[in-house]
Amino acid sequence: MTWEILNPERLGPPRGYSHGLLAPAGGRVLFVAGQNATDPDGSAPTLSFEAQFERALLKVLAVVEAAGGGPGDVGRMTVYVTSLQAYEKSRKELGEAWRRHMGRHYPAMALVEVSGLVDEGARVEIEATAVIP
Repeated sequence: MTWEILNPERLGPPRGYSHGLLAPAGGRVLFVAGQNATDPDGSAPTLSFEAQFERALLKVLAVVEAAGGGPGDVGRMTVYVTSLQAYEKSRKELGEAWRRHMGRHYPAMALVEVSGLVDEGARVEIEATAVIP
């Protein structure tokens, strides 16, 4: 997938995301539901914030791969966290996990702190939109 990256100068340089990505014509849009670190049986393992982020990201990518795509086909992500403080403390480890699975591809993103997530023990949930060629 070749995205047209849109980072208008008047918005300032983005860090760790793109302001916008425009998909080429002819792709199929894939909406990925919020994914967290729960096991396939629905149980919630006790994992660090960083491990929950990485597992949620891998689950998003599993859906994208099931549609025939890859990490570079993700155009938008929303990351929900129960603690911005935990996110800030983990930025280095989150960046390492990101590069392991997404490389240097940075979709349009939003990070939202929430008071809680549906699954007990979940601290991170990620939803995404991809365009599959």
